[in-house]
Amino acid sequence: MKKQLFLMAALGGVLMAANDANAQETVVVEESTIAVEQVQCKDIYTPGSWRDNWYIQLGAGMRTPLVENGTKDRHITAIYNLAVGRWISPYLGFRFSGYYGSMHWKSGHMASARTANLNVDFMWDMCNSIAGYNPSRPVSIVPYIGLGGTFVYRFRGVEDANDYQGNRPKHNQWMLPVSAGLQLRFRLSEYVDFFAEGRAMFYGDNFNNTVTGRPVDIDVSAVGGLIIHFTGSKFERYNPCDYVNALAAANAQVNDLRGALATTSAALAAAEAQLPCPEVPEAVAVEETSTTIFPTVRFKLNSAYVSSEEMVNVYNIAEYLKANPDAQIVIRGYADKDTGTAAYNMKLSERRAQAVADILTGDYGISADRLILEAAGSDTQVYPTNDWNRIVIFAAPI
Repeated sequence: MKKQLFLMAALGGVLMAANDANAQETVVVEESTIAVEQVQCKDIYTPGSWRDNWYIQLGAGMRTPLVENGTKDRHITAIYNLAVGRWISPYLGFRFSGYYGSMHWKSGHMASARTANLNVDFMWDMCNSIAGYNPSRPVSIVPYIGLGGTFVYRFRGVEDANDYQGNRPKHNQWMLPVSAGLQLRFRLSEYVDFFAEGRAMFYGDNFNNTVTGRPVDIDVSAVGGLIIHFTGSKFERYNPCDYVNALAAANAQVNDLRGALATTSAALAAAEAQLPCPEVPEAVAVEETSTTIFPTVRFKLNSAYVSSEEMVNVYNIAEYLKANPDAQIVIRGYADKDTGTAAYNMKLSERRAQAVADILTGDYGISADRLILEAAGSDTQVYPTNDWNRIVIFAAPI
């Protein structure tokens, strides 16, 4: 959409130049320069749709509670995990993660309870943030923090007696833990990862229905399993410099067209100044002349690919050759001298000229003997701005 706006702005400049040329007998043309704010040439990735980058996580592992002081016999039990989440960028994501299992601990005697937990986790892909986005990275490190709720029930082995205030022990309770953890992801395919993660949930002192010792109880777990991505990793790339380059190319075309309009207007003014036309003797032959404006085709750095934006210029040349069946055209390729060696740039400019010629012959049926291919390399720079010289220029043969 932005590229279309830039081209519309450029077309507006051409039309204004055309009106000025028709209104004045003498036209002074100044090059049009569109101010472009300096931007950082950095790729930006965003989801293409809200449906992209969702995943489901299935896992199982082990857990142990770190509860009262003096507890030496901590028992390891099984825990099961189910989560659904989404990456909102290559760097940040969220998930709803649920855990279920029983826990055993010994504080004078063996005790147990069951827990069901649901967390909202906020996740940070450390590798993408530091080393850059790479959907094929084999290993990713993902720290996260979470908030949630835990239902602890079916206590066994907790002293079932009144305390000194006459209160009886609870048989179930709700708690609100804060958690933190680290996940390692190992890429198996575009849609499946293996993961291993460790997590610590921090509770008040009554997590195991016993208040003594340290003021914080901790539930530690380690879980492994599979992550299934519904759409793979899908983010749309955007780079501000792509639009800056498109604007610069449009600006160059505006200046070329303004120069051509000025030349035509000056010729028209000179012809109008001689009216009425003097009679030409029959013996004098008048040579017909015409001016043809040839467009250029621009290329990206180290590329000989003709983009969709530049195909219109190849189309115009094809139409010109069809309208003039006896005409030939020179296709001359150039390269930017600031990048690559002279020998490499010569080959690159040759590939650019050949790419344009292949489209004219293959897509538009222009005979190859009407095309004269030349490679100018980077020894000659047509424009003072170096990156403008990644071009193919059409010219009439001498």
